[in-house]
Amino acid sequence: MVGALNLLGKVPRQHVCFKAMVDLPHNSFPFRSSCQFQQWRTRIQQQRAISIGRQKIKTLKTLTGKRGSSTIMSSMGDDDLGFDPSSPSETEDDDLGFGPSSPSETIKHFYTCINEKNLKQLEGYISEDCFFEECSFLDPFNGKKEVMYFFDQLTRNMGPNVKFSVENVCEGENFTAGVNWHLEWKETEVPFTRGCSFYECSKAGDRLLIKKARVVIESPIKPGGIVLVLLKNVTMVFDEFPKAAVWFLKSPQVILQFLLKIYAVLLAPIFNPILAGYLKVWELTALLFAFALKILVLIGKILFK
Repeated sequence: MVGALNLLGKVPRQHVCFKAMVDLPHNSFPFRSSCQFQQWRTRIQQQRAISIGRQKIKTLKTLTGKRGSSTIMSSMGDDDLGFDPSSPSETEDDDLGFGPSSPSETIKHFYTCINEKNLKQLEGYISEDCFFEECSFLDPFNGKKEVMYFFDQLTRNMGPNVKFSVENVCEGENFTAGVNWHLEWKETEVPFTRGCSFYECSKAGDRLLIKKARVVIESPIKPGGIVLVLLKNVTMVFDEFPKAAVWFLKSPQVILQFLLKIYAVLLAPIFNPILAGYLKVWELTALLFAFALKILVLIGKILFK
């Protein structure tokens, strides 16, 4: 057994030197020190200790056999193995996996719940005072109840085959994260469904909750250079009438409601019947297309039996 221990001391190991980085003062780093950085450094040290301990156990089993390694392990302290077996990071995390202790991990779990239509688990990531701004809607969703109603409708309308595909997740300070994504149908990207989401989380106990979000989705209309021309004209008007511009920017909904009232009084009697007829034409076209598609499918079944 002594020979096994001596042989173990001769087994070559790769060492990663964290000491030089840990001993440096915080101010010597090229970025600002934060609570998240401290958590990250502690997490790296724990994972390194766990990895070293498991490597030692694996080497012992290889050299002495399972029974011999158990005897040697019983005579070695926890410090010799390089980790504490009673530590939560070794017992709980080894079985369950590391929890979403960072904004990026929280967001990844969040989208996994959406794809799995798991609203009960999804609700656990939303704070009670969550403010969710989806730029396709005129008004944001305030509070957990409104936000969960939105996700209930979203998951219902996604159907069984549409999933969110997360491309990149970027993490910032103060528990913030940004993610770009797109929708896929059976692992095929759906056109005009790319989007970016920005999340701000808050800490609740040992986990993070989403308290603020903004979602921007790709527009199917591509106006191109018209946007630049419009931007030029709008900024020119703002520069000519700065007081009116300030008033408009502070209360754009007032202007919108005023324009809607003008439309309802002057233009609605003329354009509403035209729009209604236009929509009926497209509805009839969709029904005819669906009917023709069913006929083609039926013919195909008959011919290729």
